[in-house]
Amino acid sequence: MNPIEKTIISLDWITIALFLSLVVLALGKYLYHKKFLNFIILPFNDKYILLHNKKGQFSHWFHLLLTLFQLINLSLFLFLILKVFELLPQVDALTTYFILLGLLALFELIKFVLQMFTGYVFNNLGVVGSVIFSKMSYLNYSSILICICNVLLIYITTNSKTTIYIVLILVFLINAIGIVKLLKNYQKALFPYFMYFILYLCTLEIAPLVLIGSYLKG
Repeated sequence: MNPIEKTIISLDWITIALFLSLVVLALGKYLYHKKFLNFIILPFNDKYILLHNKKGQFSHWFHLLLTLFQLINLSLFLFLILKVFELLPQVDALTTYFILLGLLALFELIKFVLQMFTGYVFNNLGVVGSVIFSKMSYLNYSSILICICNVLLIYITTNSKTTIYIVLILVFLINAIGIVKLLKNYQKALFPYFMYFILYLCTLEIAPLVLIGSYLKG
């Protein structure tokens, strides 16, 4: 019998990352309880968007804490997807996670800057800022499901592709609800720039998902 090399990834740093993200979420809930209550029902009620979509919304600590929670969990989710589909590079697992975290943060930052620049070019920063805040809020909400999925993949349904597919579908549905509500709320403002909005969705929202899906399929 030939020995088979099996790479075992330590759960220590993964547990710390999960715990840190939960601390961030709990801190947001504790410091901004009313905002959190509005946020937690976001797919069913737009009260959070309507009440908090104003100047300075991106620099508010509650939004920043939720975005940090999202980055930690989404990066970990991507790492677990690579692990489950046996696509992890031959480097230290923790290093891979930090690379994913850095790339994701950079991607979201660049996308944010490009979106705000587009608003500046069309002299419509207010509407564009509101649209960005709405989409980011739904993405941050999706990270709660992603966090639950991370717990399942690590401790319960280890290496389950079914769990990944189910969560991806749920995340897609939540963000689709957000886009539908966004179009409904801003249809008059977006109508003159409808073609630009569709182009934006294809390049900055849908294209990354298609590339990731193609990579996993390959």
